[in-house]
Amino acid sequence: MSEWKECKIADAPFEIIDGDRGTNYPKQDEFNQNGYCLFLNAKNVTTDGFAFDECYFISKEKDEILRKGKLRRNDIVLTTRGTVGNIGFFNERIPYEHIRINSGMVIIRPDPDGILPEYTHQLFKYLKGDFDVFATGSAQPQLPIRDLKEISFSLPPLPEQRAIASVLSSLDDKIDLLHRQNKTLEGMAEALWRKIFVEEADPRWKKGKLGDVAEINPLRSIKKGAIAAYLDMSNMPTNGPFPKEWIQREFTSGIKFKNGDTIIARITPCLENGKTAYVNFLDNEEIAWGSTEYIVLTPKTGYCSEWNYFLARNDDFRDFAIQNMTGTSGRQRVSGDSIAQYEIAIPTMNISERFRTFAGPVMEHIRQNSFQIRTLSRLRDTLLPKLMSGEICISNNEKLIDNASQNVSSLDLTHIQEVT
Repeated sequence: MSEWKECKIADAPFEIIDGDRGTNYPKQDEFNQNGYCLFLNAKNVTTDGFAFDECYFISKEKDEILRKGKLRRNDIVLTTRGTVGNIGFFNERIPYEHIRINSGMVIIRPDPDGILPEYTHQLFKYLKGDFDVFATGSAQPQLPIRDLKEISFSLPPLPEQRAIASVLSSLDDKIDLLHRQNKTLEGMAEALWRKIFVEEADPRWKKGKLGDVAEINPLRSIKKGAIAAYLDMSNMPTNGPFPKEWIQREFTSGIKFKNGDTIIARITPCLENGKTAYVNFLDNEEIAWGSTEYIVLTPKTGYCSEWNYFLARNDDFRDFAIQNMTGTSGRQRVSGDSIAQYEIAIPTMNISERFRTFAGPVMEHIRQNSFQIRTLSRLRDTLLPKLMSGEICISNNEKLIDNASQNVSSLDLTHIQEVT
């Protein structure tokens, strides 16, 4: 710690670069779903880094007349308006060569002679709490650059930066790998579901409705005042089957669910955003609960719980649900009775069981990966402030660095606690 120095962001060895907000700023009709230069929007820079599910591009000609705001490799993107403090790292893994920021972001461009890009990435994640403090406005929070520059931090010498970045980046890499594995696995199961039950559905299958194969919001009992697992709407996934977190909370009233259920957010904008979950984290007979803004699908006897989940993820089903929403603007919701009327071709129980034999192990693999993601994320979040503040010194601790680069199974909280 004796060689660490205190500095403000204004004096740190990196540039803060704004985007081009002049008359050449792209208009709505100049964005396309394909093109030369990716123009970042708020959905592309998330709490988990870059996401490219919804991308907009500008032409090469438009890109060339913009003056500022184009990324170089190893730049960091920081959101400064709307959702403040999200971070993206433009390293070699990002699949786009030409990227520009929008007006609600800034570029942090590190000078590697004074601060490593990988360390800068971790530093700005560490400073997230300070960004929240300095943000102004409630409806549309903003982080003024003049305030950003006043934030102070301790800067270690380059060898210490390299050691810290090595540990934290290794954890980030493993978490990212598991996320990508889960996305691939779910995509495989979804493709098989679509092939069997949509593209190659047997025309001889009986025509029916979702209510014929699934119970909608089945009746279950939790004693009032009992402590039970609670699912907050903010923890509902939009990508992937499993909720981000369960909270233990005293039961008052609400929708109840258990393992094997599919949960759908029924209110705007959560339904449009695709908030859908598959329940498989609870003890065998445990009953959890949540808001009345959920709809729960439970398979009837002989039918497949995984089938319900992939149906609920299907675009045609979601469009049906959205079209059947009622209520005033901004507070529209679909009812369970409407969901039950969704028309389907009812597969034979034999076909349903064959799909389950494939999808069941896939969902279990995703579940185990999700447990590892949670463990590693907690470990990373525990280490981040301790390493960035110098509370844990690892410049001479090769064992910790080596372990952070090994298999996920060998990297556990117990070892880190022993080191600290």
